[in-house]
Amino acid sequence: MKLHRAVRFLSFALLLLIVPAALSSPSSAQIAVGLSVRIGPPALPIYAQPICPGPGNLWTPGYWGWNDDAGYYWVPGTWVVAPVGMLWTPGYWGWNHGFYAWNGGYWGPHIGFYGGINYGFGYGGVGFFGGEWRGGAFFYNRAVMNVDSVHITNVYNRTVVVNNESHVAFNGGEGGVAAHATAEEESAAREPHQAPLAAQTEHEHAASQNRQMFASENHGVPAVAATARPGEFSGHGVVAAKTAGAEYHAPAISPKEARAPAPAESRSSEDRGNNSRPETNNRPEMNNRPENNSRPDQAEGNRPSSESHPPARAENAPRAETARPQSESHPKPAPKAKPPKPPKAPKHQKAPPEEKHDKAR
Repeated sequence: MKLHRAVRFLSFALLLLIVPAALSSPSSAQIAVGLSVRIGPPALPIYAQPICPGPGNLWTPGYWGWNDDAGYYWVPGTWVVAPVGMLWTPGYWGWNHGFYAWNGGYWGPHIGFYGGINYGFGYGGVGFFGGEWRGGAFFYNRAVMNVDSVHITNVYNRTVVVNNESHVAFNGGEGGVAAHATAEEESAAREPHQAPLAAQTEHEHAASQNRQMFASENHGVPAVAATARPGEFSGHGVVAAKTAGAEYHAPAISPKEARAPAPAESRSSEDRGNNSRPETNNRPEMNNRPENNSRPDQAEGNRPSSESHPPARAENAPRAETARPQSESHPKPAPKAKPPKPPKAPKHQKAPPEEKHDKAR
């Protein structure tokens, strides 16, 4: 009897350990949009990749994060010790319902859709060509990755040709990358995902606290464009940006004005429909408006959707016709026929009194 109680107790304790682990396991749900703003991110800076610090590290490219107080800030690209068998799908900014919405990155068995953004170093816009898992070991493509073959022997060479040399950092919208998810990327989106590692979230937070990372300070050329390890923003493993990906233009509105009131719903590029491109205005007198602070190759700001404003009446639209007098549009009604008079009564009889309703006619 005591043995049975002990077994039941151990089973219950084991269940308590299993349930939290199951709840914290990777979710198959799509990664939700984290935030949305009215102005697009600057172009991706041009920089070199620091050397890989050791086996098992995967490259996570740099991107522009957002701070409600200071606007866009650069999160340096860095090497991260990856979960075995997992690949990193970078996050990206995408045009969505009049705003630029952030789609977070994730770990998964295959590379998903990352907006067609050319992040470089194997991330040319579609898929990943910087390496592959073979069993429990990651093999690096030296034609793409900066790997020291003396310390890392799992290497191979495969030439990768990337025709997209754009440094635009967002998908859709005016000046954005016009890319749609492939069938393989849509399939990868339905696979189990794992959220960014603690080292990645801490790395992003550290960048958000570093003033020199903000675009308002570095104008698209961050002093720390990439690091050998997450969170290390100084030392020999730090790489500065060579130049900006495109000319930087400061937004005409403040970060608080640019922030959308609520995150937009996450939608794939396939079902955006006619909302995938913002309105454009080519009139010179509109260039100084806060909503139109975009440059030719990259939008820095866009107007909210025109659905929030009632359309103005066109000058040549037909006006409502003034009502005409009734005599012009309809013929006069025929006069009413008078009722016949009653026959005269004989002289020896008095005429019956006439009914009141006949007099009223």
